[in-house]
Formats: sequence, C-alpha cells, structure tokens
Amino acid sequence: MPVLHEVDGDGVMVVTLDRPERLNALDVPSKQRLGELWQSAADDARVRVIILRGAGERAFCAGSDIKEIQRTGVMVTTEILMRAIPGVGVALDKPVIAALHGFTVGFGLTLAIHCDYRIAAQGTRFSFPEVQHGMISGVSAITLPGIIGESAALDLMLSGRMIDTQEALAMRLINRVAVDPYAEARTLAQTLAKNSPDAVALTKELILADRRKRIAEFAGLIDRARAGVTKSPEYKDVVSQRPGAGRARVD
Repeated sequence: MPVLHEVDGDGVMVVTLDRPERLNALDVPSKQRLGELWQSAADDARVRVIILRGAGERAFCAGSDIKEIQRTGVMVTTEILMRAIPGVGVALDKPVIAALHGFTVGFGLTLAIHCDYRIAAQGTRFSFPEVQHGMISGVSAITLPGIIGESAALDLMLSGRMIDTQEALAMRLINRVAVDPYAEARTLAQTLAKNSPDAVALTKELILADRRKRIAEFAGLIDRARAGVTKSPEYKDVVSQRPGAGRARVD
C-alpha cells in the first residue's frame, strides 16, 4: 500500500507516503487514496489532528510519478488531484501538520503548503520544478501567494529553483526547522488535540475562508491551464521520454 495511516488513542491520525524506493512519488492510485483518507479523517470524530509524513530517508515526496505520466501520456484529472490535497477537494477543518525531510518538490510541496503547519528537517530541499518540464502546479499557484507573498511565489514558481531550509524559513514557507520533524509534529499534535474540536474547526474555517473561496472560484481556470500545458513541446518531451526530459517528478 503506497499510503499508510493509523489513528492513535490521542486522536492523531498519521498518514505516511510509503514509496521510499520512488522517493514517495505519487501515482494516481496514491492520490485517490489520499482523497479517501482526508474524507475519512473529516468524517471520523475520533480524529482531532492529522500528521502527514514520508517514509525513508531521502524524501518527503518528490512529486507526481513521472514514469506513470510517460506510460499513460496523461496527467491525473484535476478532480482527483484536488481531492488529494488536504483541505482542497475535501473540506477538512482539523489541523494538518506536515513533517518534512529530504526532497519536498512538485506535488510534494503542494501537499506541504496546504497543511496548516510545516516542520522541516535541516537539509530539506524545496522546489516547484513544473515549468522546467512544461507543466504547472495550478492549485499551488492560487495558494502560495497568500503564504509567502506574490513576489516570492513568482520567484519560486517561474524559476523552478531549489531552496534550502534557511531560505524557506526566511520566506515563511515553513514554520520551523527541527532535528526530528516527526517527533516535533507528534508533540504539537498532542497539544492541538487537547483543544476544543469545535473551536479549532470554526477558527480554521474562518482563517482559510478566503483561500478556499479563491480555489473554488478558479477551479475551472486551473483545469483549463493544466489541459493547456499538455500541448507544449516540453510536456511532449517528458511523455516521449526524450533525453533530458523528466528530470524531476512533478504534478
């Protein structure tokens, strides 16, 4: 199973991306499974807080599985993609904490920025490399400016450059750096789980109301943009596996 989950006695659901041999790159079934888990968490009164992490030592998530795109010639549908992102396709008013390490790029970074807390290990590497491969990260293009500002979002998403934890912390892409991000996420989750679930849910709903409105408003534009980039020669290079194509796994 490429995505694992468990719920402990404190009401903390731990979701683990479990494809370390592929740097936790996500194929379509994995994204469908994430959507199912977000819905399960939303519906389960036992769940107070969610932690999202990646298995293995090298990556939280290196994005979408480029080999699947090369094999099928198509990207995942926008509906499945949006349901896989915490709080986007499925209303999720419970706190979500991302414990990050290693490569956190493409769709991996999309997952991370839609969590409510981002705790990263020293040495974590972040990027949105989509433009280098004729692709886009449509939902993140709507969300990211609200987190780090329009100028910084344009810098990251138009250049595709990789940044380290110090730069990510300085631009507020992450909340904190920790020696053991998962252990710190567990401590934070236990603290949050003690708060009133109704008050937490309503507070999160209010804070994210504008972001959710914008994503819903621009969902059609995101879908058209994702379809539009498939006509580019760079995207066709990725699909045809030409030399130099698919250097990173993206969404």
